Amino acid sequence: MNQPIKKGILLFILLLGSFLSILNQTILNVALPDLMKEFEVSATTIQWLSTGFMLVNGILIPVTAFLMKRFTTRQLFICSMVLLLAGTFISAVAQGFALLLIGRMIQAAGAGIIMPLLMMVVLVIFPEENRGTAMGTIGLVMIFAPAIGPTLAGFIIEHLSWRWLFIGMLPLVAIVILLSIKYLVNVSETSRPKLDYLSVLLSTAGFGALLYGFSIAGDKGWASAPVLVYLAIGIIVLTLFCWRQLTAADPLLNLRVFKNKMFTMTAIINTFVTMIMYADMILLPIYLQASRGYTVLETGLLLLPGALINALMSPVSGRLFDKVGAKPLAFIGLIFIIAASWGVTDLSETTTYGYLMARTIILRIGISFMTMPITTAGLNALPKQLNAHGSAVTNTVRQVAGSIGIALVVTIMTNSSKSHAEELIQSGDMLSKAQLTKEAAILGTSDAYMFTVIVAILAFLLTIFIPGRKAAAKRESNEM
Repeated sequence: MNQPIKKGILLFILLLGSFLSILNQTILNVALPDLMKEFEVSATTIQWLSTGFMLVNGILIPVTAFLMKRFTTRQLFICSMVLLLAGTFISAVAQGFALLLIGRMIQAAGAGIIMPLLMMVVLVIFPEENRGTAMGTIGLVMIFAPAIGPTLAGFIIEHLSWRWLFIGMLPLVAIVILLSIKYLVNVSETSRPKLDYLSVLLSTAGFGALLYGFSIAGDKGWASAPVLVYLAIGIIVLTLFCWRQLTAADPLLNLRVFKNKMFTMTAIINTFVTMIMYADMILLPIYLQASRGYTVLETGLLLLPGALINALMSPVSGRLFDKVGAKPLAFIGLIFIIAASWGVTDLSETTTYGYLMARTIILRIGISFMTMPITTAGLNALPKQLNAHGSAVTNTVRQVAGSIGIALVVTIMTNSSKSHAEELIQSGDMLSKAQLTKEAAILGTSDAYMFTVIVAILAFLLTIFIPGRKAAAKRESNEM
């Protein structure tokens, strides 16, 4: 009798904490153009407020598989929310870009623990036949936070300042900490595994070097020595990290989950879709505000309908997954995503507000058919003992893919804008410096969106190879 009540309280607190974590991850996106002016930094520098957050998430998530074995659900969740509170406070009082970035990274350290913890709890307390619906509810929270984030941020910045994005968050995080102290219980058994410090060091250095190489390519060029050196270091160190995980008796991140074809295919597709989603969340606000002159609030309002539809459809796609499986939903979702991405490869100064809103709705419908069904299909394919590692790998892939996606598209946009500016100068058109900069930036943004079209097509082609519902069920019964 008490079990459903405990399950409800547990999920409510975890979902509330997850909501605030994800809201913190995306709420600054629409404020980036304003922060570029305030701190007098370039687009490639300011994007670190997003990529830095996601990079720390990506580095920390592999450690969560160890943490979930070592500590209770209650201990981990409270610790993550305390870190979120500390990072939010530092961000609120930051007087310079460096301190704001530090605050964001401390926030990320807390947020990085929560999503793998939430997924692991769902895998423990829900039977397989109900996980799609449960994951759909998680998806609602994961998507509703970014849905209201830009509009909320726009309203706050319009009437107060960007600091209130963090000040307003402080009491909410404090309330979640108090609720978790009173009501949160543990759902899994703990043990005393040893932490592989070398693996932590290799993952931190590898992901950090790779992302830094991608991010500085916009300023220095792809062929420059620093870019090539950082990319090479990142690849070499990550190769060593993977080798250590495959040979260790108790790996930090169990990469043996990739032996499962279903999990591997869904992880790669998830990588591509996440890159597209986060690329759009960066490119569109920069285009709307820097190139078109829209306010932060107008940008947020444009993004709101699509994101709300995305959030509302997430539980629906979860129920559909329980009935038809991942493959049909992935095909439908990617058709929407490809169409929406293609629709912004020819932006101009006259592209209408209504058109961009409709296109964003189409993109978000596509993403709602993809995110949770693909994730759940991959995790369902794994044996129970690999649930924690599967959750950690899935979330690591998502965060690293998102951070690399942002760094890549900002780099493509920056390089392409420089190239278009030179072409416009050579064309002989009589343009003022402001007109030249604006036109080049719009063309550069269109080129960056063309990259997302290519990524979406690759994801579509890979979807063909996902085992269908019957084939997946047959394989699982054979393995048992």
